[in-house]
Amino acid sequence: MAAAGASGPSVGTEEDGGGGGPRMVYLFDRREKESELGERALQVAEHTDYAAFRASVCQTLGISPEEKFVITTTSRKEITCDNFDETVKDGVTLYLLQSVNQLLLTATKERIDFLPHYDTLVKSGMYEYYASEGQNPLPFALAELIDNSLSATSRNVGIRRIQIKLLFDETQGKPAVAVIDNGRGMTSKQLNNWAVYRLSKFTRQGDFESDHSGYVRPVPVPRSLNSDISYFGVGGKQAVFFVGQSARMISKPAESQDVHELVLSKEDFEKKEKNKEAIYSGYIRNRKPSDSVHITNDDERFLHNLIIEEKEKDSFTAVVITGVQPEHIQYLKNYFHLWTRQLAHIYHYYIHGPKGNEIRTSKEVGPFNNIDIEISMFEKGKAPKIVNLREIQDDMQTLYINTASDSFEFKAHVEGDGVVEGIIRFHPFLYDRETYPDDPCFPSKLKDEEDDDDCFMLEKAARGKRPIFECFWNGRLIPYTSVEDFDWCTPPKKRGLAPIECYNRISGALFTNDKFQVSTNKLTFMDLELKLKDKNTLFTRILNGQEQRMKIDREFALWLKDCHEKYDKQIKFTLFKGIITRPDLPSKKQGPWATYSAIEWDGKIYKAGQLVKTIKTLPLFYGSIVRFFLYGDHDGEVYATGGEVQIAMEPQALYDEVKTVPIAKLDRTVAEKTVRKYVEDEMARLPDRLSVTWPEGDELLPNEIRPAGTPIGALRIEILNKKGEAMQKLPGTSHGGSKKLLVELKVILHSSSGNKEIISHISQHGGKWPYWFKKMENIQKLGNYTLKLQVVLNESNADTYAGRPLPSKAIKFSVKEGKPEKFSFGLLDPPFRVGVPFNIPLEFQDEFGHTSQLITDIQPVLEASGLSLHYEEITKGPNCIIRGVTVKGPVNSCQGKNFNLKVILPGLKEDSQILKIRLLPGPPRHLKVKPDSEILVIENGTAFPFQVEVLDESDNITAQPKLIVHCKFSGAPNLPVYTVDCSSSGTSILTGSAIHVQNIKKDQTLKARIEIPSCKDVSPVEKTIKLLPSSHVARLQIFSVEGQKAIQIKHQDEVNWIAGDVMRNLIFQMYDEGEREINITSALAEKIKVNWTPEINKEHLLQGLLPDVQVPTSVKDMRYCQVSFQDDHVSLESAFTVRPLPDEAKHLKCELKGGKTVQMGQELQGEVVLIVTDQYGNQIPAFSPGCLSALSIAGVGLDNSNLKTTLQPIPVINGRELQNPLTVQLCDQWDNPAPVPHVKINLIKANNLKLMPSNQQHKTDEKGRANLGVFIVVAPRGEHIMQVKAVYNKSTIEGPIIKLMILPDPEKPIRLNVKYDKDACFLAGGVFTDFMVSVISEDDSIIKNINPARISMKMWKLVSSMNRPPANAETFSCNKIKDNDKEDGCFYFRDKVIPNKVGTYCIQFGFMMDKTNVLSSEQVMIDVLPNQPVKLVPEIQPATPAVSNVRSVASRTLVKDLRLSITDEYGNHTGINLVGTIVATIKGFHEEDTDTPLFIGKIRTLEFPFVNGSAEITSLVLAENSPGRDSTEYFIVFEPRLPSLSRTLEPYILPFMFYNDVKKQQQMAALTKEKDQLSKSIVMYRSLFDASKQLLDEIKCQVEEAKLKEAQLRNELKAHNIDIPVTQQIPHIEALLKRKMSEQEELKKKPRRSCTLPNYTKGSGDVLGKIAHLAQIEDDRAAMVISWHLASDMDCVVTLTTDAARRIYDETQGRQQVLPLDSIYKKTLPDWKRPLPHFRNGKLYFKPIGDPVFARDLLTFPDNIEHCETVFGMLLGDTIILDNLDAANHYRKEVVKITHCPTLLTRDGDRIRSNGKFGGLQNKAPPMDKLRGMVFGAPVPKQCLILGEQIDLLQQYRSAVCKLGSVNEDLNGQLEYLHTPDMKKKKQELDEQEKSLKLIEQKLGMTPTRKCNDSLRHSTKVEMTDCPIPPKRMRRETTRQNRIPTKSDV
Repeated sequence: MAAAGASGPSVGTEEDGGGGGPRMVYLFDRREKESELGERALQVAEHTDYAAFRASVCQTLGISPEEKFVITTTSRKEITCDNFDETVKDGVTLYLLQSVNQLLLTATKERIDFLPHYDTLVKSGMYEYYASEGQNPLPFALAELIDNSLSATSRNVGIRRIQIKLLFDETQGKPAVAVIDNGRGMTSKQLNNWAVYRLSKFTRQGDFESDHSGYVRPVPVPRSLNSDISYFGVGGKQAVFFVGQSARMISKPAESQDVHELVLSKEDFEKKEKNKEAIYSGYIRNRKPSDSVHITNDDERFLHNLIIEEKEKDSFTAVVITGVQPEHIQYLKNYFHLWTRQLAHIYHYYIHGPKGNEIRTSKEVGPFNNIDIEISMFEKGKAPKIVNLREIQDDMQTLYINTASDSFEFKAHVEGDGVVEGIIRFHPFLYDRETYPDDPCFPSKLKDEEDDDDCFMLEKAARGKRPIFECFWNGRLIPYTSVEDFDWCTPPKKRGLAPIECYNRISGALFTNDKFQVSTNKLTFMDLELKLKDKNTLFTRILNGQEQRMKIDREFALWLKDCHEKYDKQIKFTLFKGIITRPDLPSKKQGPWATYSAIEWDGKIYKAGQLVKTIKTLPLFYGSIVRFFLYGDHDGEVYATGGEVQIAMEPQALYDEVKTVPIAKLDRTVAEKTVRKYVEDEMARLPDRLSVTWPEGDELLPNEIRPAGTPIGALRIEILNKKGEAMQKLPGTSHGGSKKLLVELKVILHSSSGNKEIISHISQHGGKWPYWFKKMENIQKLGNYTLKLQVVLNESNADTYAGRPLPSKAIKFSVKEGKPEKFSFGLLDPPFRVGVPFNIPLEFQDEFGHTSQLITDIQPVLEASGLSLHYEEITKGPNCIIRGVTVKGPVNSCQGKNFNLKVILPGLKEDSQILKIRLLPGPPRHLKVKPDSEILVIENGTAFPFQVEVLDESDNITAQPKLIVHCKFSGAPNLPVYTVDCSSSGTSILTGSAIHVQNIKKDQTLKARIEIPSCKDVSPVEKTIKLLPSSHVARLQIFSVEGQKAIQIKHQDEVNWIAGDVMRNLIFQMYDEGEREINITSALAEKIKVNWTPEINKEHLLQGLLPDVQVPTSVKDMRYCQVSFQDDHVSLESAFTVRPLPDEAKHLKCELKGGKTVQMGQELQGEVVLIVTDQYGNQIPAFSPGCLSALSIAGVGLDNSNLKTTLQPIPVINGRELQNPLTVQLCDQWDNPAPVPHVKINLIKANNLKLMPSNQQHKTDEKGRANLGVFIVVAPRGEHIMQVKAVYNKSTIEGPIIKLMILPDPEKPIRLNVKYDKDACFLAGGVFTDFMVSVISEDDSIIKNINPARISMKMWKLVSSMNRPPANAETFSCNKIKDNDKEDGCFYFRDKVIPNKVGTYCIQFGFMMDKTNVLSSEQVMIDVLPNQPVKLVPEIQPATPAVSNVRSVASRTLVKDLRLSITDEYGNHTGINLVGTIVATIKGFHEEDTDTPLFIGKIRTLEFPFVNGSAEITSLVLAENSPGRDSTEYFIVFEPRLPSLSRTLEPYILPFMFYNDVKKQQQMAALTKEKDQLSKSIVMYRSLFDASKQLLDEIKCQVEEAKLKEAQLRNELKAHNIDIPVTQQIPHIEALLKRKMSEQEELKKKPRRSCTLPNYTKGSGDVLGKIAHLAQIEDDRAAMVISWHLASDMDCVVTLTTDAARRIYDETQGRQQVLPLDSIYKKTLPDWKRPLPHFRNGKLYFKPIGDPVFARDLLTFPDNIEHCETVFGMLLGDTIILDNLDAANHYRKEVVKITHCPTLLTRDGDRIRSNGKFGGLQNKAPPMDKLRGMVFGAPVPKQCLILGEQIDLLQQYRSAVCKLGSVNEDLNGQLEYLHTPDMKKKKQELDEQEKSLKLIEQKLGMTPTRKCNDSLRHSTKVEMTDCPIPPKRMRRETTRQNRIPTKSDV
């Protein structure tokens, strides 16, 4: 690229490319036509002159030096000696010609460069050239080319012609735009200059030849119309490349023979860049005019025509743009008028002259109207569009000029030479409209003026938001710059000479010369408005072409006033009526509105009542004036613009509405009589009636009754007016405002539920044919109808117009049913039985399904396969029935058979229907009994089965309810009656119990009568039965053989036998019915079972011998012995009980009770207990008093003279019942029973022995016995006696003395045992060690299974006068049991927080025995010790010191008698054993403060000894003249240094004020004292309010908890269907509780099954009890069979441990069965959740019968559920219980196919063992009464449990309601307390004190951030959670520590 500032080699100067250096020139020889076409390059050496140059040319071209020729530039400037160095530059192109004016015989190419000028860079900061401002910029691009043409034609003498040709004819090539002018043209050098970007007319100097060379500013002309607007060297290039992609510049200068042609294209630039050629270099083609041989591209064919036109032109320039952008082509085509109008606006004053386009004045050709700008557009197949901009009459300047009534001209002089001419035009208001023209680019109205809303009020300004002034530069519009206004022409703030709206009726234009800068694209001014509004700008008015130096603002105001008065025309409103508001308008426009009755408009008067017509409304309105509206608060006559008129539409009978339109829409040209005639014509044209005809028949007559489906014919309808003329639309105006008329047809069905439209059609008029409706064939429903024809309006479907109904016509008719065509069956009455007549109701329908009636005779036909049918009759009329249909035939089953019964009704369209029936057998008619023979033989004791069948008349087995067949036997007493129910199947086996005739010895004849009692019509059947005696076993007897004598043992006898002995010689015998003894065979022996031994000797059985019975060794064990025989016919048993009796006395057992040691000569205080037993340890119960004398105790040296002998006491648990009732028998002196009745019996006992029931009188019965009942004994532990006495014949009979041994109750709590680490230290704020609490019973064992909620812990601080827990003692509940807590029955209190304050505390644990009684533990005293040392604090908080550095010691004393001690974080004194020092240091507020005061002796620190937990500081004094800043706060830091303590303690900081002035120090000391008092008071007050707020928060929390609990319990009660009312809750709950408790007591009192087996006395918690008492079973049958199944285990005692089991074993000498749970192998126990075996993988393997269930699942456990599940899981295993033996066998048979089957029990009492064995007495449970009370008890009824739950819930709810009420009361009380006058006063006092403290701190200059004092700064910080209420423990602590201060405290 060339050096900066140059445009390339071709634009150099003398210095950078002149004649001094070597130069390259290019030569074209064009002397002759045959000269060579190409160029020759010639190197010109340095310092060459013209002669040498010419010689070089001749040599190069081979020309003789003598030959004559001229050398010229391409501009035909001859090279001579004078201009050689100046002209011949490097790169120049030269011609060799015969003469200067010679035509170019062939074209040449001139090498050029057009490197952009440096201004490209300098001015590149301008914004984007074509900034669109919301408009299409294409017209402004074309304007740039017109600017160039205007400049080129500026020197033309004649017409200045500029043509813009849009060549869009595809036949002539691709689209192109050509701009052609007849200006002076350009030489090749000027064309070269044009190509250089930004080479403006001011920079074209030197060799840059130009039409502006030596630029001279034009002389001033009006409006600066100097054509000097081609300016910057930018626009042309930007324009052509904006429009297209290639530009061809063709130019011929005047007086030149050559045409110069230059092509610039985007394609060429890209090609050069790709080939790395110089981009800004090219060639100018110089040719002769009209030479187009170089145009070879078809896309540019149109150029031939353009070039041919060159012949006729002396000079010209054509710019041809190709590659036009497609969007530009569309815009130029579609918006031709718009952009040509814009161009006419831009060049308005160039086209029309300085005054513009004044249409009203004639035009004369002059210097300002000789410019023709013609635009033509050529398109294929269309006529060319040609427009001259002079002819356009609607550009904005033309509109402004021709709508103005007057103008105001002025001139503005700005600094420098800038001159602006200006004109303001006034556009008057004419009656109803503004004449200010609308600009399409700035529409002043938002809506079309046709819109009514436009004219409500003329508030909108005429000009709108447009600026006043458009701006012209050198006469050409600068489109994007406008000036809003000047100060002197803006509307005044106060009322001026002219109304405000007049300021919006002015437009204007400003004309500047070129002293004002515009942007290079000539779209905007750069500085116009800034210069115009400068304070030095001078405005003058122009009058008659002369400047007037006057005040422009006043001149303008007067001119505007004059215009208003002269030219504005307004309407006169007269006959004022008043002010109203108009609610129908938007709220902002509703008022005020002045109303008038008349107006005067343009010489015409319009009054109320006058007929008028509107214009510009749709439709046009005809009517009479009601009144006129004018917006504003007017009064009387007024001239105004705008306004509205209210018109009553005429004719009023037709319209009856009022319209309001702007006054401007009144038609002022129409005559009143014309409007009146229109109104009269309208009335006559209104529709009047309808004409209806039926062209195709089927006419519908009024009130006609028609069968359903009858068609209604097509209707032809005409609407007639009063004149009888047919019409199709309402009368209207000629503008199409009338409405079309339609005819609506409706067919309406009238029903009870209302009218319903079934047909609705609307017909339009067809134009050629009238209104028409097609035939209607779908009217099928029955009922009354109306066919209604109604004329309606087209758009709204309204049937009235202007309050009058439009014509209509109604025809009423009815539709009835048609004749029957089909039928269906009505509701039949099943069941259908053989031989039983039934009816078939028929329902007839016509073809549309309407119910019809049978009126003709018809014979039904009934058919059914395999059945015979007949009927009695068929009835006609509304209820058609085929009566008495009878069916006979086989049905094969008593459940019946399905048949298809076909009913045919000949003559109907659909004549048959199938009726599906299920035919059941008929009623019973006879019995069939099998076997058929008359005489039947059976054996006595057997049952005979009869096969019976109940048959109907067709021999079908039939069934019906209560079909019970009886068989009554006669011929012997007590014969059974056989019955069988055949209700379901009609056949069955009739049998029953065996026929057994007593004492039958021979054959006997019986009669059997078989009948159905409920069916008298069925004949009975009789049979004869021959009964033979039975040969089966009938009786079983047991005998005991003693010697030769056999003693019979009867069934259920009790046999007393010596314990441990063997019952031998037991025999049995069996007999048949004939009392014949039966020989025992092996088969019979197999069926004999005994229960006392599993091994039976069959040989002995064959001989009739039973096995020996081993008598139990313990008298407590009774042996139940049973012998049973069971075969297929009979089940016999004979049972007896063996009661062991004690054997002879064999052993003495001695036990020494009391002290075992006795001194010589003293009496043994204890007792020797003797028990006399037999060899098995059975105690011999009774001895006569004489026997006792035989007892003696002897020993060496033993004195037994005082020996007393008594019997062993009876053991009983305290508070429990005696095991047996106390029975008294009167005896004579020989101990024989004395049967004396009515003898009074009394019990004598001590007072500490209480028996319940007490105070009962007893008398003996006839046998001399008295049953005193079972007593509950309550007495202290130990032995007690009582004696029975009787009073007989007034003498007292002494009874025996009964001794009772009172044992402790293992379940009665008597004390609490507390364990904890007694060696633990309790530090304040820490955590207590674990407390382990257990409840101890009377027998010193731990009671288990206690609800943890009943155990609590209370803690309070010990006060000397109080040893009971106070009301505010802190209460804790126990923690949850952890997995590793081994001790059962213990309750743990863990992690309980130790109090914060040191002292002695008391802890006591409590056990809630019932609602009122609490068992308390011994009180545990603990000492709370201080925690770890944390900080150093003073014992008494000192006042804040205020000191100075003066001489007086008192003024320098900081502290006096200060005692510092160490505390823990809770303020407890600690560190008694610590030894060290306290270091005092003075520090400033900031660490960098070095100028701090010094202690006496000028030292910074002092040390004080710390011993016994404190340090004494007697005095601390500042040094005299100590340094320090006056009125400054400092701090004394007391820092503890204790070597034995590893942690650092928080120091104590004491602030003090330091002053240099004594007087000030004394004042401040007083203030400091006051501050300390206020601080202390504020602390107390804050403590009070904090405690109150904390208490309030806690109460609110309690209220929320109580509400939640109450709502939760209420919902639970609702789940139990118990609703509690909102009011009177407590009385309602109490009543409910009372009723529920009463119901529960009644249920508990009802008798239920119980186990009478005595339970084992629970000596400790390790004993659960006997198995019979551990479980309960609800179902009686299941309880019987499970109890029998577990009979051998029912008496077994279950213990938790083997030790407890061993203890029982020892106590009972091994007689009691025991089962310890810790010896059970639990892995083999069954899973209680396991499914029954008929379930496989969760699916049913087979469907069982008999309701199988695990036996264990029927058990319920009152206590110890987990242990009981272990016990019964082991005992019962997977035993299953079912209904009966058949179900059990079926179940087992199916289960064994897939798995092992467990033992099966049946509710009937059978047992199938797990090995499959069943039958026999050992597998059959005896009746319940035979189990002797060893049966599981029944649980409390479920209803009782439900009631218990409800009672518990109600009690909880009552407590919750009471609690809620209580806490609500507390909350209200606390809220009331906080709002008491006392509390309000305290709050006020606190606020005042805080304000005072703040003021004092400000006076003292203290740090305000430190609140109050150090005690606050170091106060304990309580960590708060997200919850606004602190944790409960923390709340209690805070409440306890913050006592509420009284006023005296403060």
